[in-house]
Amino acid sequence: MPPVTATLIALNVIAFLLSSMAPRLAIGFALWPMGEWMLLPGAGFAPWQIVTYSFLHGGLLHLTFNMFGLYMFGSALEQVLGTRRYLVYYFACVVSAAITQLIVLHLAGTFVPTVGASGGVFGLVLGYAMFFPHHRVVLLIPPIPMSARTFAIAYAAIELALGVFGSQQGVAHFAHLGGMAGGWLLLRHWRLRIRSRL
Repeated sequence: MPPVTATLIALNVIAFLLSSMAPRLAIGFALWPMGEWMLLPGAGFAPWQIVTYSFLHGGLLHLTFNMFGLYMFGSALEQVLGTRRYLVYYFACVVSAAITQLIVLHLAGTFVPTVGASGGVFGLVLGYAMFFPHHRVVLLIPPIPMSARTFAIAYAAIELALGVFGSQQGVAHFAHLGGMAGGWLLLRHWRLRIRSRL
């Protein structure tokens, strides 16, 4: 496993174990909407949360699926982009997912925290589909093989539909789309810069 991907997975697992043992300490690291609400000690927005929220997870299943995605798509992307660019790409997706989620929560007037690496992982799915559009990907449930491009488009469409129609409450669908959008914009920017040097 490439070093950055392995390190990110290890940090997520460590953060999950620490937050399980001391959940109150994790409150200040989840992503809270901007505002003056103080429902819990430490609740409320802080700038570092646009990154730290991605290391926290709501349960073992949440962690497992995200780490599987990080391993599956991140390993290949790290080899293509190199360690430095891969790290920049991943956290750009994490931050763009956080910003999208903050906007959605503000518009909805909802005060709930957001946790999970899903925004970054969805950005990895998008990146994988752009670099390996014809590679075969098999869903876990149901086990249907499809091209990486089809996989990314299908997931984006599902997330958009679930977000618009309010299905699966408690899932940050628009954050997932924000992670994909941030990844797409960054890859487009890098491609334009590379072309300008030729």
